[in-house]
Amino acid sequence: MTTRAGFVALIGEPNAGKSTLTNRMVGAKVSIVTHKVQTTRARIRGVAMEGDSQLVFVDTPGLFKPRRRLDRAMVAAAWGGAADVDIIVLLVEAHRGITEGVERILEGLADLPQGRTVALAINKIDRVEAKVLLKLTEDLNERYAFAKTFMISAEKGHGVKDLREWLAGEVPESPWLYPEDQIADLPMRTIAAEITREKLTLRLHQELPYQLTVETESWEERQDGSARIDQVIYVMRDGHKGIVLGRKGETVKAIGQAARTELEEFLGRKVHLFLQVKVRENWLEEAERYSEMGLDFKDGN
Repeated sequence: MTTRAGFVALIGEPNAGKSTLTNRMVGAKVSIVTHKVQTTRARIRGVAMEGDSQLVFVDTPGLFKPRRRLDRAMVAAAWGGAADVDIIVLLVEAHRGITEGVERILEGLADLPQGRTVALAINKIDRVEAKVLLKLTEDLNERYAFAKTFMISAEKGHGVKDLREWLAGEVPESPWLYPEDQIADLPMRTIAAEITREKLTLRLHQELPYQLTVETESWEERQDGSARIDQVIYVMRDGHKGIVLGRKGETVKAIGQAARTELEEFLGRKVHLFLQVKVRENWLEEAERYSEMGLDFKDGN
């Protein structure tokens, strides 16, 4: 049996559907999906099997115009992720077309080493008419020589199988890089923190978009097969702490319940989740927080 394996980077603007596509490809929820842009911080890799090929997805942070240190580190991580892979897939939203952000990404692609395989996936195709899609496909292929173009809906699954089969044939011949049953190479502690952060973002996206981070402080395996997970939610100001806690602690309780339910589903066993909220004014400037997120602090300079 000839096996194939390779890394695939999904790049695009924030909210283009990269996390949704990763999860659809892998068949499990590894990359957090929220309607708040820029939620993917760490380069979570999902592993998908297609025939005798193993596809390792590098879910890069969305590419956008960076303003702060965290933004700059995220954009550096996204391009770094794209530079180290076998195949790049650029996701463009059908209804938004060639935005200023897409223009910038096309310029970035032109700077990559020659001979890199780059495919185009036009996502959310159910939102536009066929003639708009055709025109967008032509325009994008005039700007860059894509190896192949796919029309997909990551959310509904249309066209995803074709894309996955094509990727499976394009990755190099190689032994598999991960055990067959492994879906993500992030430590469980980080995935657990990401799940809680997703719940916080969904609940508080208006009040506290990026001012918080979550860390798993301890993980204890219990004799009855359950796990006790202690996490800290770091916020930047006292006022933020009150928002996260909510009246009589109701908000953090609801967030904890939602995160626990999903963790139990993910791990397939009972979870005891304990959340604390702490103020750390400068967490955005602490190198340690960045390495927790899989980013390089220096990239933010």
